[in-house]
Amino acid sequence: MTRLSAPVRPLVTSLAAALALAVGMPAAAQGQSRADVETDVAAEPATKGEKRLAELLEGREAGEPVRCIRTLPSQRMQTIDKTAYVFGSGNTIYVQRTRDPEDIDDTDALVTRRFNGSQLCRLDVITTVDPLVGMFTGAVFFEDFVPYTRVENGSADRG
Repeated sequence: MTRLSAPVRPLVTSLAAALALAVGMPAAAQGQSRADVETDVAAEPATKGEKRLAELLEGREAGEPVRCIRTLPSQRMQTIDKTAYVFGSGNTIYVQRTRDPEDIDDTDALVTRRFNGSQLCRLDVITTVDPLVGMFTGAVFFEDFVPYTRVENGSADRG
């Protein structure tokens, strides 16, 4: 049997505890029924960000998600704290909820390393920085962009 040095023992113990938690968490979550999960979600009140996004999407209809959107330097982007990024204006806007929307901070600036200069895609490398000090604050993992198009008020029967 190999003996561990004194400074290494706490590290090994911590790693073993973390591994036990990581293995046990999914098993505990599987014990919860889908109905319980849906009830928990329905019981949560809408956040300030969700309300703001709902206002932006009012009168719009969701389309098929897309992997990339065309972007221009002058294109408008809104950051809705802990909810989503919204790109564009006019008839169609694109909503990017990201993999971890709770990490979206409206005081951070997005920095992109694009694979294609005129498009923003879900696989682009996106980081956030504090605009005041320029310090790295996190990474953003995009999902597909969901287009929302303004619905026409169908009053074509004008006589």
